[in-house]
Amino acid sequence: MNRTDRLYALVEELRAVSPRPRSARELAERFEVSVRTIERDVAALQEARVPIYAEFGRRGGYVLDRRMSLPPLNFTPEEAVAIAVALSHEELPFAEQARSALRKVMDAMPDGEGERARALAERVQLVRDDDRPADPIATVIDQAVLDGGVLRIGYADAKGVPTEREVEPGVFVGNRRGEWYLVGWCRLREAVRVFRLDRIAGAEATGERAPMRPAATFASETGLLRQPA
Repeated sequence: MNRTDRLYALVEELRAVSPRPRSARELAERFEVSVRTIERDVAALQEARVPIYAEFGRRGGYVLDRRMSLPPLNFTPEEAVAIAVALSHEELPFAEQARSALRKVMDAMPDGEGERARALAERVQLVRDDDRPADPIATVIDQAVLDGGVLRIGYADAKGVPTEREVEPGVFVGNRRGEWYLVGWCRLREAVRVFRLDRIAGAEATGERAPMRPAATFASETGLLRQPA
């Protein structure tokens, strides 16, 4: 992990457990660096006006201002595990963000309940037919939706005819059957179209920012997932 990534992860670590402190030793073990490195990182974050302060004493450590954190959550361990199961598919879009969100939920629970939830989660596993890695096409689409960037995709329509499209992504939506669709503005058709993920042969970012379109432009099409592109 490079320093920039570690600084970001350090803030997320403190945000997740706030208002509870994390000692420099615990953070050093978490990020596999020295205590001195953690102290330098925290000093750099404080200089950048990130509201981190130190609590002294046996149970002290670094704390992120609670205004930047979640309050303790009243999920039961069973509810937390239900969230874990729902977010456990590695191949789903936003899988990395889902894991981060789940970790914040677990860490924001009161200590006893959070530990019970983790223990229960270890006993609940999903059995899959294979061990496929995250879909690289879905990962590119994830990032384009987050960044508002134009995509260039190779797409086969319902008849199997291949085309190349430039698409301004709007919504990435899935259903309970595990089917995923990109809803976006197709520059080839000059209209909103719905693209099935399993028909997208390739996707790459063009580096161009997409024009801002009202959310309703895409929301009106999310229920029309069978519309041919």
